Amino acid sequence: MSGANGLRSGGQVLVDQLRIHGVDTVFCVPGESYLTVIDALHDAQNEIKTVACRQEGGATNMAEAYGKLTGKPGVAMVTRGPGACNGSIGVHTAMQDSTPMVIFIGQVARDQEYREAFQEVDYHKFYGAICKEVVQIDSADRVPELVSQAFHVAASGRPGPVAVSIPEDMQRDMVDVGDARPFQTVRPEVGPKAMGAFRGHLASAERPLMILGGAGWSEQACSDIKAFAEANAIPVAASFRCQDLFDNMHANYVGELGTSASPKLAQRVKDADLLIVVGSRLGEMTSGGYSLVNLPVPQQKLVHIYMDSSEMGRIYEPDLAIVGSMESFAAGARDMEPVVCGKWEDWLRQAHQDYLDNLEPSLEMSGVDMHEVMNILNAKLPDDAIITNDAGNFSGWAQRFYRYRGFRTQLGPTSGAMGYGIPAAISARLVRPERPVVCFVGDGGAMMSGQEVATAVQYGSDPIILVINNNSYGTIRMHQERDYPDRSLATTLVNPDFAKWAESFGAYGAVVERTKDFEPVFDAAMSAGRISVIEIRVDLETITTRTTLDKIRGSGAK
Repeated sequence: MSGANGLRSGGQVLVDQLRIHGVDTVFCVPGESYLTVIDALHDAQNEIKTVACRQEGGATNMAEAYGKLTGKPGVAMVTRGPGACNGSIGVHTAMQDSTPMVIFIGQVARDQEYREAFQEVDYHKFYGAICKEVVQIDSADRVPELVSQAFHVAASGRPGPVAVSIPEDMQRDMVDVGDARPFQTVRPEVGPKAMGAFRGHLASAERPLMILGGAGWSEQACSDIKAFAEANAIPVAASFRCQDLFDNMHANYVGELGTSASPKLAQRVKDADLLIVVGSRLGEMTSGGYSLVNLPVPQQKLVHIYMDSSEMGRIYEPDLAIVGSMESFAAGARDMEPVVCGKWEDWLRQAHQDYLDNLEPSLEMSGVDMHEVMNILNAKLPDDAIITNDAGNFSGWAQRFYRYRGFRTQLGPTSGAMGYGIPAAISARLVRPERPVVCFVGDGGAMMSGQEVATAVQYGSDPIILVINNNSYGTIRMHQERDYPDRSLATTLVNPDFAKWAESFGAYGAVVERTKDFEPVFDAAMSAGRISVIEIRVDLETITTRTTLDKIRGSGAK
């Protein structure tokens, strides 16, 4: 939208490009380094919702969750220096999770650069290792070009974050410049030759196992891959925090490969003679610290399907590398003539039974029984409910016992970053207001990003936050007790009463100390009409879903 005489400020041009690229939400913490952009956003409120967060890490985590849910680049805006540094946590998650994101960062004026001016940071150096690309727009007439480039790069190949530095004086420059066109996501198609080679590998297998993960999926791709698995009796596992790619109630589903993987599933990966890895990078968590699959040449035959050729052979050498989009491969697999698969039907049947057995509790809990809590959630939440997960041992309850039934019902940081769960839940409820959202977060993670409850109240986002409170950085305490028994330090936490804390923001708050109290409290939260925080007080001794602190104490000591 041009002003008088066709002139627009650089900030106005930037916001006009956001409109063109289909941006409907911006997550930010405002700053004086991009005031001209904020002023332009004021005139775009009917098209772009600007969500002001309480800390830049909250803003970038919300943008990351938006990118996961929509498949479009999430957009964050932060101010220079400290703002950019605070925002880096969500950017790192976007990189490791292959989530499209564009972060706009205010910068000092161009004539002050390279002097260590107030709050100046060299973003090429700072963000270079965790972004696909870092660019600075030094000329306002290049805003359409470089913003278009940012969106294309963020969404192309292996998706990820792009950082765009915008000097404050550039934003004020008046220019007469044409707009870019909406960005397009271009991904490679899988051809018949590759599918023929894939079918050959499958036909010769005795114990195949398919692992799904990563980005670039759609509801149609998930449906097609399910049809392929059904037609060929293939057992399907999900990589770390990608359980929503395949219906967990389905007879072909065999469990999650991550921090909560069952020992039997881990062994099954080792015993497989063919791994069909679709979309996953086979990262550290999914591969059990690179122990389930030999490096660099797997002991199993490996067919690796990924959307970016640069990942092929980077860690594992595949027997067959197929570069293509998830949609293209899934459609090709669906239409492929099924392989005669009777020889591995028992393999599938037992793998699925192992998964069902893993849903049974492994130990008795004192205090609140989290297994029963999960049973209640499985019964009460609809198939399209969204579960957001923070990082920590508590997340094992949702990863092991919750049964994800639909696409994009799980949001969690494969990067393992604490503080993700609450901002992600707030974002999810803003982006998908028709769907219930429940967040699993520990007391440590809740205190890292819990101030965003104020953001939720302000913008009418009303997820349910379950704070699993053991007054500890539980994961680290577990590692301490394993390797340095009875020498814990810095892992004990003194926390607020989370119910009163929530109420101080205007949220619904409750504390659960007995199992029988959870269901009525959860029902009240479901009907509260505002963000709810339920503190569930659990015993630190029950440190994971499988064991206790006492049992692991000293088990790793040399």
